[in-house]
Amino acid sequence: MAKDTTQKGDAAATDVKGNGEAPSLNVLAQYIKDLSFENPGAPKSLGPREKAPEISINVNVNANPLGETEFDVLLTMNATAKTGDTVVFNVELVYGGVFRVANFPQEHMLPLLFIECPRILFPFARQIIADATRNGGFPPLLIDPIDFAQMFQQRMAEENTKAQVATNQVN
Repeated sequence: MAKDTTQKGDAAATDVKGNGEAPSLNVLAQYIKDLSFENPGAPKSLGPREKAPEISINVNVNANPLGETEFDVLLTMNATAKTGDTVVFNVELVYGGVFRVANFPQEHMLPLLFIECPRILFPFARQIIADATRNGGFPPLLIDPIDFAQMFQQRMAEENTKAQVATNQVN
């Protein structure tokens, strides 16, 4: 009897959707969709500075279905360095990945696409931005790790607030 229970327990652990297949996340492709580096003050901006420029970084994640199990996840990163009102450099990157997501419960899909997929893409996007700034004549911009889980929770809270406001306006 114990043997039968163990076998059923093992089957239940791997049989998430009832088809006997374990969940899987595969990277099918990674690519640069858009890359822009601007150095508007060159070559003057490459000389010594009295103080380091202020750098602002914006990050966004979007996901689009390509098929039943394939998704295109886009990680958009913008970094602008300014001294006062003068732009020292501006770099924009849209880095994408095509992912195959199979046998995950539906309630896990959004966190998977908006947390795990960008977490996989981030180190590659970070390196591209570091190389672009270095090749533009500046020290490489090494972006700190990003908490995609916190970004996702904040985005979900904003969307819930928008939905509540829309509901209240209708009533």
